Amino acid sequence: MASISARKPRDDPILSRRQIEALIADGRRIIIKNGKVLKVDAWLPYHPGGDKAILHMVGRDATIEANALHSADALQRMDKFQIGRIEGRWENFIPPIQGGKFKKLEEDTIEWPSLDTDDQSSSSAESLVDEDIFEESDEQRLRRRRTEATRSTSRATSATSLSSNEGIDQKRTDAGIASLDARTQKELDFDLAKYPPLDPTTQQKIVQKYHLLDERLHAEGLYQCNYTAYLIELIRYAFLFTLFLYFLHRGWYIPSAMSLGCFWHQLTFTAHDAGHMGITHSYHADTIIGIIIADFLGGMSEGWWKRNHNVHHIITNSPEHDPDIEHMPFFAISHRFFSSLRSTYYDREMTYDPVARFMLQFQHYLYYPILTFARFNLYFLSWDYILRGLGPRKGPAAWHRWLELAGQLFFWTWFGYLTVYRSIPTGWDRFAFFMVCHMIPMVVHVQITLSHFAMSTSDLGPAESFPQHMLRTTMDVDCPEWLDFFHGGLQFQAVHHLFPRMPRHNLRRAQKLVIEFCEEVGIPYALLGFVEGNKEVIGRLGDVARQAKILAECQRVVSTQADMGMH
Repeated sequence: MASISARKPRDDPILSRRQIEALIADGRRIIIKNGKVLKVDAWLPYHPGGDKAILHMVGRDATIEANALHSADALQRMDKFQIGRIEGRWENFIPPIQGGKFKKLEEDTIEWPSLDTDDQSSSSAESLVDEDIFEESDEQRLRRRRTEATRSTSRATSATSLSSNEGIDQKRTDAGIASLDARTQKELDFDLAKYPPLDPTTQQKIVQKYHLLDERLHAEGLYQCNYTAYLIELIRYAFLFTLFLYFLHRGWYIPSAMSLGCFWHQLTFTAHDAGHMGITHSYHADTIIGIIIADFLGGMSEGWWKRNHNVHHIITNSPEHDPDIEHMPFFAISHRFFSSLRSTYYDREMTYDPVARFMLQFQHYLYYPILTFARFNLYFLSWDYILRGLGPRKGPAAWHRWLELAGQLFFWTWFGYLTVYRSIPTGWDRFAFFMVCHMIPMVVHVQITLSHFAMSTSDLGPAESFPQHMLRTTMDVDCPEWLDFFHGGLQFQAVHHLFPRMPRHNLRRAQKLVIEFCEEVGIPYALLGFVEGNKEVIGRLGDVARQAKILAECQRVVSTQADMGMH
C-alpha cells in the first residue's frame, strides 16, 4: 500500500472565508492548518484526545495548537482530510461550540468544490481506519444537526463572544447583576491595557517570534527526553513503594499510608508526561506507560485525563469551556459563575443554586480542606469516563478503554482488597489508612490549581494568539532547582502550556528562553514563589466570595423591598 507521502498530486481549490463559513453553517467541522482547509467530521469518533478539543478549533487556524499537541505522524495524517486551501492571513471565527453564529449560502449562488476526499488521497499502511467510514451518512448528519441545534439553544446564555461580558445573561433583572457586568468590563479593560494589542499585525508578530523560539528549542535539543532523569524518578518511586510495603508489614499503618500517598503524588508527574507524549514521543508507547501508571497503579483514568486536559490546553481558564476551573458549587474563580454558566465540556449548566450561594461565600476557607479529598472526585470522573464510553470507540485508541478497565480492576484488587481489606485488621485502622493515603496527594491539586486560579479568566476573543492566551492565563512558580522533584514540572506551567510535548526535565532550561521571548514581544511573564502564589489564589477566591456575599445581600434587600411594596 502506498504511503501518505506518495499520494497523487491534487489541485486543491482555494476557499474563501465566506465559503468556509457556509460549510460550518451546514454542520461541517472545518479547521485551518498551515493554510490547508480540513474537514474533520469523520475523525471526531476516532480522535484519541476526544471530540471536544477538535470542536473548539472549528473555524479557527489550528496550526499552533495542532503542532503543539500532536506528533509529526499525526500531523501528516491530518492532511488526509484536506478539501481546499486559503490564501492570505486567516481571521478566526468563534467556534459553534462556543456560541459562534454562521450564515448559510444558497447552493445555487456559488460554485462549490467537491468535498469527497476519498478520491483525492491514496490508501496508506499508516491508515487508522478504512476510508469508506470517513463520510457520515445523511441520516447521521441530520441526527447530529438536531442534537447540536438543541445544545446551541441551551447555550444561548453562556456563549463566548468577542468580549466576555456578553456571557452574562442580559435578561436577568436581579439586583447586583449590573455591578457584575461592570466588573467583567473592568477586568476585560485591565487585560486589554496590560497585554499587547489584538490587531492582526501585533498578534502575527507574536506568532512569528513564537515559531522562532520553538525552532530554537528544537535546535538546542530540549525536545529530547533525559532518560537518566527518569531513572532517578524510578528509583524514587521504588523507594516510596518499598516504604509503603515495609510499614504495612510492620503494622505501622499511618507511615505506610503516607508513603503510598507520596508514591501517588510523584507518579502523577510521569503520567502527565506520558499523556503529552513527552517520554518516548511515541503515541502508543507513551499511552501504555500512562495507563500503567494512572490506572494500574493510581486508580485514575489516563483517557479521561487526556480528554479533559486537551480542552484545558486549548481554551485555558475560560469559565464556560475549561473543565479545570469548573468546580461548582465548591469553587468559583470568577463572578461570571454567578450567572449559572453552561459548561460546554460537561454539557450541563453549572447552576448557581442555594448550595453554591452558601459554599462560595466561604470558598477561601474551604480551599485546602476540599482539595484534601479531591482524589475521590477523580475516581468518580474516571469510572464515569470508562463506563459511559466517553473515549473513542473506533480507531487507534478504541482498545484503550478495555486496557483502562483492566487497570481499574487491577488497582482495586491490589489496593482495595489485598491492602486495605486483607492486610489491615480493624475497621478503624482501615479507615485511617484509606483517608491518610488519599489526603497526602492533595499537594498535587494545590500545585495544579496554583498555576491558573489566580490568573485571568477574561475572553479577549478569537483574535488573541495562542502564545499570548497561554501566558495571560498561566503562572509559573519560582523554586530552587533541588525542589524540582517535588513540583514535578508543574512549577513551569506557563512554559509547558507553550510547548506541551517538551519533556519536563528540560523545562527549567526552556524557561530562560521563554522569559526572553516575553520581554521581546511585550507579554508579562507571571512568576511567583510557592507561598506567594498560594496567597494570590486565596486572595482571588476571597474576592469572589465577597462578591457572592454582596450579590446575596442585594438580592435579599430587593426581595424585602418587594415584599413591603405589596402591603
